[in-house]
Amino acid sequence: MNGTAHAALGAATGFIVANTFNASPSTTLFLVGLGGVSGLIPDLDIDGKLRGKITLSHKVIRTVAQLIGILMIFYSIYEGISTEKWLGIGIGLGMIVVSSMIKQRHMLTITGVGVLMGGFSLQEIWLMLLGIYILIASFVSHRSYTHSILGVAFFGIIASRLEVSIGIDGVFYTCLAGYISHLIADLKILPFNKRGIKLFLPVSSKEL
Repeated sequence: MNGTAHAALGAATGFIVANTFNASPSTTLFLVGLGGVSGLIPDLDIDGKLRGKITLSHKVIRTVAQLIGILMIFYSIYEGISTEKWLGIGIGLGMIVVSSMIKQRHMLTITGVGVLMGGFSLQEIWLMLLGIYILIASFVSHRSYTHSILGVAFFGIIASRLEVSIGIDGVFYTCLAGYISHLIADLKILPFNKRGIKLFLPVSSKEL
């Protein structure tokens, strides 16, 4: 199933939850949007289609990092003293070398680190956990752990912390239902799916 269909299913779950909680129009709109996003989250794995849509081009990050590295080298040469000068030059050279190795597949990992740091900066537990989720997703194969019961449980924890943080009833159920709707839509028993999901990883790798 494509991303548009997953988002539509997730949005529908958000609408159902909003009506269950007799939410206001503005809250209903928020929950519908949140459901749509949650319905796409499982595809944040390394080969998922969503990966390329939320990450910047690796060329942009690589260029910026190399420019910063060059500037650091020049600054260290002209302004640094003794040990600090060589340390600055070393860091600058390191940034240039490491950034030259950045590929598009690394951008999801970098995004996860950025979200995690943002969570620490804002002291938001749900954002820290989301950063960890993205980091893990950037290393697992498509339709594996993000499409398993473990993925559901971890995202459920994120959703519960998000609801506590923003204080809107129905956020937890919307996120969880949207996420689960994605897994159901990817089941092998549905005629339009050639592949299924490994729901019981790591206990079983059988596709359902």
